[in-house]
Amino acid sequence: MTERRDHPFVAAVKPLVDAMGAEILEPGQAGADDVVLSWEGEDVLAVRLPQLSESLDHILAAMERTRGRPLSELDRKTKQQVVRTLEARGAFSVRHGVETVAGALGVSRFTVYNYLNRENAAKNA
Repeated sequence: MTERRDHPFVAAVKPLVDAMGAEILEPGQAGADDVVLSWEGEDVLAVRLPQLSESLDHILAAMERTRGRPLSELDRKTKQQVVRTLEARGAFSVRHGVETVAGALGVSRFTVYNYLNRENAAKNA
């Protein structure tokens, strides 16, 4: 995008687009799966959403940035909190989501499943 980057609507939605790992395009560049956003009746920008697997990688990277260190360096309790957050965000509905999260946390898939089962057992108690 060139001419519309200064539009107030672009500035307003950019943090959300960045948080999703999406891409801002000119409305004319929008494909069938892109979302065109309008401001006061005028198409201002299009948003190309990432693939789900890319979103998970983006979420994991954001969590690392927030915590200031690799997720694998977190203590067990914090890793469990990360798994709960990721479950709430649908991370485990993505193909190979458990494997991806396990790799980022530096634990086995079995450990991630244990964290999930422990959380579900606590909810049902």
